[in-house]
Amino acid sequence: MPDAAFMERALELARRGAGAVEPNPMVGAVVVRGSRVVGEGWHKEFGGPHAEVFAIRAAGAKAKGATLYVNLEPCSPHPKKTPPCTDLVAKAGIAGVVAAMRDPNPAVCGRGLALLRKAGIRTKVGLLEKEARRLNAAFEKFHRTGLPYVLSKWAMTLDGKIATPTGDSRWISGEASRAWLKRLRDEYQAILIGANTALRDDPGLRGRTRLPVRIVLDSKARVPLDAQVVRTARAQRTILAVSAEAPAEKVRLLERAGVEVIRIEEMDMRVLFEELANAGLIKILVEGGGEVHASVFEDDLADEVCVFVGPKIAGGKDAKTPVEGDGVAKMAECLRLRDVTIERIDDDVVIRGRVHP
Repeated sequence: MPDAAFMERALELARRGAGAVEPNPMVGAVVVRGSRVVGEGWHKEFGGPHAEVFAIRAAGAKAKGATLYVNLEPCSPHPKKTPPCTDLVAKAGIAGVVAAMRDPNPAVCGRGLALLRKAGIRTKVGLLEKEARRLNAAFEKFHRTGLPYVLSKWAMTLDGKIATPTGDSRWISGEASRAWLKRLRDEYQAILIGANTALRDDPGLRGRTRLPVRIVLDSKARVPLDAQVVRTARAQRTILAVSAEAPAEKVRLLERAGVEVIRIEEMDMRVLFEELANAGLIKILVEGGGEVHASVFEDDLADEVCVFVGPKIAGGKDAKTPVEGDGVAKMAECLRLRDVTIERIDDDVVIRGRVHP
């Protein structure tokens, strides 16, 4: 098998950690001796053993003289939860390491590869680097900007409405699309909505197999104490972002119910996102209404967009649209997505694209 096939397998394994390992990167590792895979593994949960540990453990004595394929350079000594993988790789007798990319953390970038070379281990970097960088775009963005990776998602009718003029939105997309969305939620650490969505829909915001953190933008703390996001706050973490306008007594009651309250002056989205990222939330799915999405785009915080289009026409000049705000004056000024993909799910269409290269 060619080198690329082994790296593709490492990337495939790494994806299994999506939603469970963040703020760590997703990493997969494959140990190859001759042309045979003798061990493989992936980073399964934050704070748990790294991919190299599982792969080398699976290879056993066959790791000696073998080549390790990994989508991110092995970690070097650095204050963290787990021992450095460079020591493990050297002790196992690995002869060569092929890494898709260097660690984007400037504190350790290239250090792991340098330590391996110093130990007499052959190293190669850059194989399927584009794919590896895409996989860990959230990890890379955090270390480059201090901000989380943000996917803006909404469902709309063919005429671009996210609800009827009365506010009803259940359901625009079909059952299969809603199941697909739950799988998407599993890949993200947190889901962010606005107060209007919480008040109108009273959503639970669950994934298929995971319970992501729920973030509600609610400047005046209007969310009622019997809302799902409040009632279940001890079982599924809920963060409420409020401004100075929030009544102190209501905030105390919310905190007593288990809700974490963050106070953000004038509800500055960039400040909020910086605070969330510093708290370890580096991968956020935005499912709010038109005002929330407008704020995200106006502050250039979105990295990717995912839109479900249902084969329905709602009409109504007062019906809500996905992105509100002032908009642009000319079509030439529109935000244009890159790397667009289109997928059909039963009668719905899912359009997905990147905001930045």
